[in-house]
Amino acid sequence: MARIFGIEIPNEKRIEASLPFIYGIGRPTATKILEQAGIDPDIRTGQLSEEQLVKIAQAIQSNGIAIEGDLRRERQVSLKRLTSINCYRGIRHKRGLPVRGQRTRTNARTRKGKKKTVGVKK
Repeated sequence: MARIFGIEIPNEKRIEASLPFIYGIGRPTATKILEQAGIDPDIRTGQLSEEQLVKIAQAIQSNGIAIEGDLRRERQVSLKRLTSINCYRGIRHKRGLPVRGQRTRTNARTRKGKKKTVGVKK
């Protein structure tokens, strides 16, 4: 497997489809990176030379794209900030409820977890 910034990406896929295995890089960003590095997006990752991998790494760094640990840390810090200032979004994150205005009377099972039945006792 090829390694870029310590992340292994699959050899058998096209490089355009392999780059999104890096957290923080999606399909459109991968296309931009390959265009800037001057690499054909149809080449399989296993066929890339070391210098081409270095070109891809340089293109990622020169664009200032946050990936992997840095991006995860940024997201975690922003969530901590929201919860610490007790804003509405932070409270929803803390309680494990939908954050962006979705209804919770029905649906929202992904966020709320397994259904807890509350029965009426006599």
